[in-house]
Amino acid sequence: MKKEYESGKFCDDGEGGMGQLMNISVAVSQNWGIGYKNELLFRIREDLAIFRKRTAGNVVVMGHNTYKSLGMVGGLKNRVNVVLSRGSGLVIPGVVTCDDLDKLPQLLSAYTGKEIYVIGGDAIYRQLLSSCRKAYVTKVDREPEADTFFSNIDEMEGWQIIEKSERKEQGDLGYTFYTYENKSYVEFCEKQK
Repeated sequence: MKKEYESGKFCDDGEGGMGQLMNISVAVSQNWGIGYKNELLFRIREDLAIFRKRTAGNVVVMGHNTYKSLGMVGGLKNRVNVVLSRGSGLVIPGVVTCDDLDKLPQLLSAYTGKEIYVIGGDAIYRQLLSSCRKAYVTKVDREPEADTFFSNIDEMEGWQIIEKSERKEQGDLGYTFYTYENKSYVEFCEKQK
C-alpha cells in the first residue's frame, strides 16, 4: 500500500486505453486538517448533501479506518464501497475490499461508466492524490485540533482552482466550496512488469 503512482485514469490494459477518472472529496480546516481521533472535523449539512448527490450511484474508495468511522454496515448506501486495507483476507459484507494498490485498477475496471471518488483517510489521499483529476474541497474557516491532514494542494504544482463558491455559513461556521483540477495528471495504469 505504500506505492506511489504517476497519475490520472485507471486502465487495466497497460496501453493507455479508456480509463475511469478519479476525483477526491474532502472537507478541510484552515490548516488542511481533516480529522481528529478517527472522526471528521466538520459535519456541514450542505456539504454532506452535495457529497451524497455527487457520489450516489458511483464508486467511493476509502481506507479501512474511514470505513469504520462511517458506522454503517455495508458502507454508504447507493454506492459501490471499496475499502483498501493492508491486511489480506479482510471481508466486509456488502463492501468490495482490496489489499494492494496494484490490484485497484483492475478491480475498478469492473465499474466502467461510474465516477470514482477517493474519500479518505489521509494515507489513501496521499497515495492517490496525484492520480485524481479533480478535487472537491470544502474549506472551513476554523482550525480545530487535528491529527490527520490533507495535502495543501494550493502549494502543489499542477493543481488549479477552476470553481469557487461564495462564502457560506452554517450557524457561526463559515465555509467555501472549491473545485480544483489537476492540470498535470496523466493516465494511471498498472505498473509495467
